Amino acid sequence: MAAIRVEGVSKKFRLQTDKAHSVKELVTRRDRSAGFDEFWALRDVSLEIEQGSMYALVGHNGCGKSTLLRCIAGIYRPTEGRVTVEGRISTLLELGAGFHPDLTGRENVYMNATILGMTRKEIDAAFDEIVDFAGVSEFIDSPVKIYSSGMYIRLGFSVAVHVRPEILIIDEVIAVGDEEFQRKCFDHMYTLRKQGVTVVVVTHGMATVQTMCDQALWLERGVPQMEGPAPKVAQAYIRSVNQAEADHPTQTVDSPDREEPVDVGIAPEGDHWGSGELRITAVEFLGSTGEPVEVVPVGAPMRIRISYESTEAIHNPTFGLAVHSESGVHVTGTNTRLSKLLTGTVEGVGSVEYRTDHLPLLPGTYMVSVAVEDQHSQHTYDRYDLGWRLRVRQDSDLVMHGLVDIGGEWQVRSRS
Repeated sequence: MAAIRVEGVSKKFRLQTDKAHSVKELVTRRDRSAGFDEFWALRDVSLEIEQGSMYALVGHNGCGKSTLLRCIAGIYRPTEGRVTVEGRISTLLELGAGFHPDLTGRENVYMNATILGMTRKEIDAAFDEIVDFAGVSEFIDSPVKIYSSGMYIRLGFSVAVHVRPEILIIDEVIAVGDEEFQRKCFDHMYTLRKQGVTVVVVTHGMATVQTMCDQALWLERGVPQMEGPAPKVAQAYIRSVNQAEADHPTQTVDSPDREEPVDVGIAPEGDHWGSGELRITAVEFLGSTGEPVEVVPVGAPMRIRISYESTEAIHNPTFGLAVHSESGVHVTGTNTRLSKLLTGTVEGVGSVEYRTDHLPLLPGTYMVSVAVEDQHSQHTYDRYDLGWRLRVRQDSDLVMHGLVDIGGEWQVRSRS
C-alpha cells in the first residue's frame, strides 16, 4: 500500500529581478510581470512510497529535494500534478521553528507538540521521554533563548520524533548534535521503522542511503535522473559526482594548458615551520602511471611525491607524512626512518616518493602533513602541518564505514 503518491508534480517560482524603488513606480508600471523571472524547481516528478518504508531524496544543493519534501508535506502547492498522502505527517524541516525565545523549554515543548497535533494528555505521557532524549533536563525550566544552538536543535528534534507520526519527513537534520545524539537519532529512526512509520529523508550522506533506505530518487535541477533501490541510486549518484570532479579538477597541479606552471609547493592551508636548510618545494598526489590526480579511489595504487631543495649537503634526512581526518583524528603516518630507508646525502634539488599498491583509506576527505627532519627525527628542517587535502572516493557498490580498510579475509570453519 502506498503511503505517498506523487504524480507528475512540477513547481514554479517567480524570482524578482528588478525591484520597484517606489510605490509610484510599482503602481504606474504597465507590465506588472516585468522584473520577474520564472524558475522551475521541479519538473514532472512521479513516485510512490510504500507504507513503512524509508525513502531518500539525493542530489546536489538546489536540485529540488527540499521543494519536493514541502510539496509532500503540504507546505507548497504544486504548480502542476498532484500529491496524495495517506497518514499523519510530522516534519523535521526547520527544527524549533515554533519555539518562543522567552518561554521555557517546558512551555515550548507543550506549545510545539500541540502545533504538531498532540493532545495535552499525549504530551504529558511523552514529556519525560522528550526531555531525556534531548538531554536538556537541567535547563528545561529556563528560557530557550539561553540555550546553545545544539540544545535548541536537539529539543526541536526530540519533540518532532515523539509526535507518533505515521509519516515522518526529514530535511537534512538526521545528523544534528554531537556523536552521542546522532546515534540516538539513528536508533530512534530504526525504532520508528519497526513500528511501521514511513520515512522520507533528504540527505547528503550516501552511507545512510545505502544502509538504511529502501528506495531513492536522484534529482538534478528539479528533473528525476534515476529512481529505484537505494544502493543502486546512491552508487549512480556517487559515480556522477566522481566524474564531475574528474572533469573539473580543483587541486592545484601543473597543467600543460597553462602558460606558466603552478607552484604546487605552496600548501593551501595549515601551519609551516622549520630551520630551512632543507626545504620542501612541492607535494603531489599521483596515480599509478604518474599522472597528478584529484581524487583517489579506495584500494587504488597511489604515490605521494615530495620535492625538495637543499642549500647544503645533509646526510640521511628523514622524510615523512601523516594523514588526518577532517575532524583532526590522526589516521596513520610513516617516514623513511621507520621504513629503514637510508636517503643518503642530499644536496640541491630532488624528490622522494611514498608508494602504496592499495590505498587503505575509506571514502572521505583527509588532511596530509609532510615533513623533513634529521636522521634521528630530532631536528625539523621543514614541515607543513595539515597542508594538503586528499579526497578518497568509493568506486564499488560495497558499503564500508570508518576511516581505513583493515583488509584481511573471513573464513568459516564448521565442526565435524
